Amino acid sequence: MIDRQAITHIPLSQYAFANSVSNMTIRLRAARGNLSRCTLWYGDRVCPRDPVEVTPLPMEKAAEEILFDWFEVTFDTPYNRVCYYFELESRDGEKILYYADLFEQEPPKTRSEFYQYPFIRREELAVVPEWLRCSVVYNIFPDSFASGKRCISGESSQMPWERGLTLNTRLGGTIRGILENLDYIQDMGFNCLYLNPIFTAGEYHRYDLLDYFHVSPNLGTDENFLELVDTAHEKGMRVLVDGVFNHCSWQFFAFDDVVKNGENSRYRDWFYDLTFPVVRPKDPGEIPGYACFAYERKMPKLNSSNPEVQAYFQKVCTHWITRFHVDGWRLDVANEVDRDFWRGFRRAALQAKPDAVMIGEIWESSESWLRGDMFDSTMNYDFRKHCRDFFATGELTARQFHSRVIQMLYRYPTGITQGQLNLLDSHDVSRFLTECGGDVRRLNLAEVFLFTAPGVPCLFYGDELGISGKEEFAFRQAMAWDAPPRDHRCLIRKLTTLRKEEAVISGGYRPLVAGENGLYAYTRQNDDTAVTVAVNVGENAAAFCCPKGEELLSRGFSDDTLEGFGFGVWLERLKP
Repeated sequence: MIDRQAITHIPLSQYAFANSVSNMTIRLRAARGNLSRCTLWYGDRVCPRDPVEVTPLPMEKAAEEILFDWFEVTFDTPYNRVCYYFELESRDGEKILYYADLFEQEPPKTRSEFYQYPFIRREELAVVPEWLRCSVVYNIFPDSFASGKRCISGESSQMPWERGLTLNTRLGGTIRGILENLDYIQDMGFNCLYLNPIFTAGEYHRYDLLDYFHVSPNLGTDENFLELVDTAHEKGMRVLVDGVFNHCSWQFFAFDDVVKNGENSRYRDWFYDLTFPVVRPKDPGEIPGYACFAYERKMPKLNSSNPEVQAYFQKVCTHWITRFHVDGWRLDVANEVDRDFWRGFRRAALQAKPDAVMIGEIWESSESWLRGDMFDSTMNYDFRKHCRDFFATGELTARQFHSRVIQMLYRYPTGITQGQLNLLDSHDVSRFLTECGGDVRRLNLAEVFLFTAPGVPCLFYGDELGISGKEEFAFRQAMAWDAPPRDHRCLIRKLTTLRKEEAVISGGYRPLVAGENGLYAYTRQNDDTAVTVAVNVGENAAAFCCPKGEELLSRGFSDDTLEGFGFGVWLERLKP
């Protein structure tokens, strides 16, 4: 019997989306092992004849996890207005039709009863710029990275600024330091830089913005940054910058005006939930009379619904793209900002640079922000969480890990999944090596997955040198230029090379082995090539029938077994 309760399809979602103006993907989810066959019947929803002429397409079981199977078909369509339904068959022979969330024996009587894709609108296509899909990203926390060639001063400083304010650094990193080490980053094979905030701010982290139109003077000059971006471009590297538009510094000119002029301030509507008179609390434990980022009194929350605020930050957006040639934005606390703010921000960015990218900082599932009108990508913290629980702590079996991976991959359209910014750590979380209990072998296995899984790999500075750390100052510690705890740049070079040279890495994703132990194997495949990856997180050797193709990368592999904490990567040319 068909398990009706498990059958799931949602029109105009990750279950039904356009890849181009003439190509679509349709998905259906069913109970694991329940269906033997699934067929899509589709037609032109405005067909001048009645009944609508429909064409059958067999759907492939594209993925399975602990509870569900995923059926999928990607096809070229001559219609830009599509209607469709499903024909299901269970393993015991029951057949049924599924449409409009109903199970019926006969096809729909009228076209309005079909599932509908009303119109393929090109502005809603679920794709990301090609350059982002092909990127391998190196994330730099500017204060911590470098102040010169292969060095960082490690010294804190205070610099006087306007209105008697002071700009603080903790470790002395500079824009010039990043520029002088571009060769180091390029040597590892990275072709995209993502920089945490560089604009004028009071604290070393620079998330308390004072001036959105200039580089923070204690980092360098605007000219330094322009030289950095232009030099990176000459080396074939893109540059993403961090945009902090949910909140600002309590010394930002507009908030300062509100403090001074109260209800008469022309900027009173630029901020949330003001209680007049507005006072800057002296006690860190005092609840301020205004909304702020989390409970941080020094970072008042901007009213991103205000048209003046939206217009102001659209100017900020185009300023850094046109004047400094940046290639896109990573957008801080993106899920707390007005969606119309992001729509306007995106329009401004694309008008200035048609292939600019928007990456939102959203830690949870982000379907509603990834529909073509706001972001191209989000920071994939679920990727980190699943890798932590499998590679670092061993809390998951390979089977459980695989189920989480499939759920993660199928929550978005394919094009969006390919652009997700995958990461193991960042400036906001403990270093992954720390999560691994200092075991570099576990980190290496996670890095193999990072660079071969669907999505865009992003490495946090210093991970390649074995930096660890659990608390803020530790995981944002100075780059280990002089005495790296563990240098595994050789592996990183091999992984970035694999990522960039084998187009198959952006192809389909299929599991091969996912059992109750630590062995997990999968393949990335296109029409004529396959890359097979196997990782063993268990301490014991695990049998694996390795492919007959070229061995690209291996550690701990011998005689068709993967030794404890081992991996192997093989390339196969497929017969036509």
